[in-house]
Amino acid sequence: MRKEIPIVFSTDDHYVPFLDVAIRSLIANASTVYEYRIIVLNTGLNEDNIRKVMQSEKPGFKIDFVDISKQVEDIKSRFKDVYHFSVVTYYRLFIASLFPQYDKVIYLDCDLVVLGDISELYYTELGDNILGAAPEQYVQNTKEFRLYAEKALGVDPDGYVNAGVLLINLKEFRKNNIEEKFIKLISEYDFDLLDPDQAYLNYLCLGKIHILPNGWNKEPMPLLCEGRKNIVHYALYQKPWQYRDMADGEYFWHYAKQSPFYERICFIHQSFDEAQKAKKEATAQEILDHALQIVNSNNTFSQKILSL
Repeated sequence: MRKEIPIVFSTDDHYVPFLDVAIRSLIANASTVYEYRIIVLNTGLNEDNIRKVMQSEKPGFKIDFVDISKQVEDIKSRFKDVYHFSVVTYYRLFIASLFPQYDKVIYLDCDLVVLGDISELYYTELGDNILGAAPEQYVQNTKEFRLYAEKALGVDPDGYVNAGVLLINLKEFRKNNIEEKFIKLISEYDFDLLDPDQAYLNYLCLGKIHILPNGWNKEPMPLLCEGRKNIVHYALYQKPWQYRDMADGEYFWHYAKQSPFYERICFIHQSFDEAQKAKKEATAQEILDHALQIVNSNNTFSQKILSL
């Protein structure tokens, strides 16, 4: 019997077309030595969207849509929809309790394409670390975000990781009570954060993160790729379905053309006009300004949290 590799996504209907592209790229490049269970966390999706994504299912690749509405019902009102971070990104913090049968999973955002063999990431040795993750390249190379990580969150900016590609050691996640600590934090405190769930994960797993080469989570920035470019992650405000000429966008469109959502994705691209582009650019500057406002405030995450 072949070993199973669980891979978790989370989405809403708005991001389903890009989820489909990500799944297609993953399947196209994965080793066929293993069985894969692709789990899509959601709180209710259009049945036609589900049906279209399920067209990717094939021998060795099972796709399950798991509605977690009941699990997040009591806490969902505390989730913040900040800038380009959707509330669905919080769902990854509940994976350990949702799937007690697994000791390790991969979590992936929807705005990426997988170019390498995902099983290689799964079999990366984590030891007693809680997470395997690559540094957040935008934080590393942007003055405002370096200050945000260091001063507002109390985390070394060079060790601050992007939570869009995670190898999660669920045994250690449970052992360290990460989910319980997160619920306590989000229930008892109201922090001004730019990247809510990512900030929580960096703080709660501090000192127990295995740093992956950025080739497993390469953001579209002019930086050296460490090793093979296995995953391209469109983590910044620019997305290839909006900015056709963006760096590494060709990988997205290669798999988008194979998707039943291709016409919808093309429509989204064509509808992204100059007014929307100007709004995006203004928001990007607003985020930088906001980072400095948080750093200079008297109500930062690191100031409020002394111990759990």
